[in-house]
Amino acid sequence: KAFSELSVTVLKHIKHCAFTISVIYAALIPLIVPIADADDAPGLMGLPLIFIFASSVVGVFAAVLQRLLQDAIALKEEIDLTV
Repeated sequence: KAFSELSVTVLKHIKHCAFTISVIYAALIPLIVPIADADDAPGLMGLPLIFIFASSVVGVFAAVLQRLLQDAIALKEEIDLTV
């Protein structure tokens, strides 16, 4: 069942969730800036950037896998129709 429409749907959900997490953390950065300036903590600014980068990488990876899986399913259906 690896090459099914369910797998494509799951990868689409993973992609959307990963990019949503990135947007949420990006929206939280302006709220963290005053706290980081007051405490003089540069690490406090780096932590959301790490989460943004990591979730963006997961989202891009899921998008690439989704596209490859869609192409593989289309190729499999084409071969099944030819035989």
